[in-house]
Order: sequence, then structure tokens, then C-alpha cells
Amino acid sequence: MGTCALREIRPMPPWRPPFHALVLATAGHGTMEVDFDPKVCRPGTLLWVRPGQALRLGSNGLAASVVTFDGRLAGDHWPDQPESPSRWQLEGEDEDAVISEFAQLAVDCERHRSGPLAADLLRHQLTVLLLRIALLTRSPAVHGAEARTFARFRRRLESGHPRSRRVEDYAEEMGCSVRTLTRASLTVTGRTAKQVVDDRVALEARRLLACTPMSVAEVGRHLGFPEPTNFGRFFHREVGRSPGQFRADIGLNHHGVVPEQRRPPD
Repeated sequence: MGTCALREIRPMPPWRPPFHALVLATAGHGTMEVDFDPKVCRPGTLLWVRPGQALRLGSNGLAASVVTFDGRLAGDHWPDQPESPSRWQLEGEDEDAVISEFAQLAVDCERHRSGPLAADLLRHQLTVLLLRIALLTRSPAVHGAEARTFARFRRRLESGHPRSRRVEDYAEEMGCSVRTLTRASLTVTGRTAKQVVDDRVALEARRLLACTPMSVAEVGRHLGFPEPTNFGRFFHREVGRSPGQFRADIGLNHHGVVPEQRRPPD
């Protein structure tokens, strides 16, 4: 777990933090790009960046507090599905409470650096913060069998997308029909199961092209395209640009520097 101010993080081209990051804007205005989607930020904006997402910080006048943590510290107290909310605009008592939790975590991370009591304190404070964030999501979730089917599908897709883009393979693994997966996907996202698969593969391709030195051919092979031309056609169809043009538009690849997280004391 660690805390820092946004100004301590050097602006950079996209990179993929290996940890969770909560970013609370406290002053100014600006944008942060998460998985190539610009997030407009102003005081009270809260962002949740999950491990492996592509993050790009701009050079702007935004001031923010940052809490980073390993997901194992949080238990089950966060919405970890890919379609879960990642941006909130806080107001009133919600904003005051989250600001207070951020501030106390920053103080205690600095003051209490060792010992089991300190570890318990920090874990407890992180849990309280995550529970407050979970309560911010007031829109009704999709419930029922189709929502559960889609959640299982997405979990399998997260690990399986480099190996297969065939909906039939996921349906067989889950013991259901392609029609069942398509109906569940349409209910939850408005996209077919095949579109959900292709969306995930295209996102991973963009992440790898933007955040790693892998060649276009290597990215394609990693995602199950033996021939670069097939990968190029797929990428252009999904993204609207060739892989090379996408990478050129992103710019050079560098890794950002975030103040090192410290492990909670044992």
C-alpha cells in the first residue's frame, strides 16, 4: 500500500500499473486517460485504475491524491468486474468522507511503518475507503441468471482471450450454448458475445502496442494471430487504424515513476 500526490508522478505515455490506484482530484482541471478513454477530472472526481489497465497522465493543472494497493489487501470489498464503474463525481457528504479517508491513509502510511497493529490499522482504513466507494454506485445492477452467466463469461475471457477468440470455446468450457452467452452479453452490455470477445482482444492489443516494446508481429502472436497480416486486418477493423499507426499516434513508450509502494507491516 502507498500514498502520494499526483504531482509526484511524472507525466508519461501509457503504462500498465501492476497495482490498483485510486485517484482523487482535489484542485484544478485536467484529464487522465484510462484504457485510452479520456476521463475529465475536476475537484471531487474519483478514478479507480485497476491492475493492467493502460494509464496515461497528462501535463495539466490537475492536483490529486493517490492511494495505491495490492488487491490482496482489500478482500472482496471492491467491484472488480471489467464492466464495473471506474469514475465518480463526488459531492457533499460523500466527497467529505472520501477526502477524510484519503487524508488519514496518507498520514498513517507515513507514521506507522512497522508492526502488526499498524498493518491491521492500514488494512482496516483501506477497507473502509473501499466500502465507501462501493456505496457510491447507486445505479441498479443487472441481476438474474443472465447476469451471472455473463460474469462467468467475462472471468473466463480475462484469462482465455490470448488463446481463443471463439465464442464456441467459452460456451463449451461453461457447459452452455453460444445462444445463451449471446443472450447474456446482449442483456448486460448490448453487445453480442462475439463482439465482447473481439472488444477484449482489441483492448489487449492496444495495451501491448502502447505500453510494451513488443513488435506488431509479437503482439499478434501473443493474441493468437500466427500471421501479422491477419492481426493487422483484425486490429484495423476493430480500432480503425493499423497497429503501426496506432503506436505512432501514442508516441514513445516509457514507464512512469510512482513512489514505491511499501508492504503493510507483518
